[in-house]
Amino acid sequence: MLRYWTAGESHGKALIALVDGFPAGVPIETDSIDRELRRRQGGYGRGGRQRIETDKVDIKTGIWHGTTLGSPIALEVVNKDYKLERLDDLPRPRPGHGDLTGAIKYLGSIRGVLERASARETTVRVAAGALAKQLLKPFGITAFGYVVELGGVRIDPQSGTLAEHEKLREASEVYSLDPAKDDEIKALIDATGKQGDTLGGILEVRVEGLPFGLGTHAQWDRKLDGRLAQAVMAVQAIKGVEIGLGFEAARRPGSQVHDPIHYDAAQKTSPNLGYVRPTNNAGGLEAGMTNGQPLVIRAAKKPISTLRKPLDSINLTTKEPEQASYERSDVCAVSAASVIIENVVAFEVAAALIDKFGGDSLEEMQARWKLFFEMAQER
Repeated sequence: MLRYWTAGESHGKALIALVDGFPAGVPIETDSIDRELRRRQGGYGRGGRQRIETDKVDIKTGIWHGTTLGSPIALEVVNKDYKLERLDDLPRPRPGHGDLTGAIKYLGSIRGVLERASARETTVRVAAGALAKQLLKPFGITAFGYVVELGGVRIDPQSGTLAEHEKLREASEVYSLDPAKDDEIKALIDATGKQGDTLGGILEVRVEGLPFGLGTHAQWDRKLDGRLAQAVMAVQAIKGVEIGLGFEAARRPGSQVHDPIHYDAAQKTSPNLGYVRPTNNAGGLEAGMTNGQPLVIRAAKKPISTLRKPLDSINLTTKEPEQASYERSDVCAVSAASVIIENVVAFEVAAALIDKFGGDSLEEMQARWKLFFEMAQER
């Protein structure tokens, strides 16, 4: 079973991810992990912290001569802005954060909660996902994330191949697939920042090259849609998850929701085994299992809770009304969220791939993958 844990505080010495269950024999490129970490730090609307940090991964264990050993892999990202011991507590909880709830739950300080609850923790979740992508690559599976809405402005993706979409996203400062919308979005972010406010948005991730049968219908906690929803909802500030049509499916009759099944013998050797659909409203998942179509998942990110123009709060000591405390923050981190969601989705897909095809070594997984396709093609 592929899984990971994270440790560390926002202004602590470092952030760490411990990845367990990763197969042996997978070549690892640290540059590709660092590239994802840089993307996470980018996007229009980020704050001063991103000018301090230059995130790079240090792989501490589980690698020999650039290849995984099958043992636990420890990933570390050092915080340049290490100052935890010098920081004071916050006297006034910030609405939208875990400040008040956490301080009461642990009978302790706000600082003790916010340092761990901070989205800075997602740095090593991205590192773990970027590691997982290197397992997906030999199987031709790709995960690709982008922004489809920001501050209430829809940014419809342009049609094209994955390579064309990558060029579009690279050309966009907000990581969308329509760079022509950038000026409008940037102006909105600037105006919002001047008002002391923040913005949220919607991210979409598309995973291509998936075979039939990742996940299972047999038990609720092993259904892939449920595992994906948990992984995405567990990202800081995410308040909603949709797969395929999502909530729109509830507004349509069944004839406009379910994807007809056709067969094209010319695609028999493709991951879809020739079973093609004119639509993909299910988002690549039926009954908790991948159905050979691309996986499409969206996440709704709320606006950042730390406002330069603070909301009403109270002083925890006096219980008197005061404005909430302010900590340095972004105006908008929707672009960064698209990178985070892309990578947590990639990790869950890799975990499901290991569940299906075994996880001791890449060589064994590839042999089982080949055997499965040979058998499935004769189904």
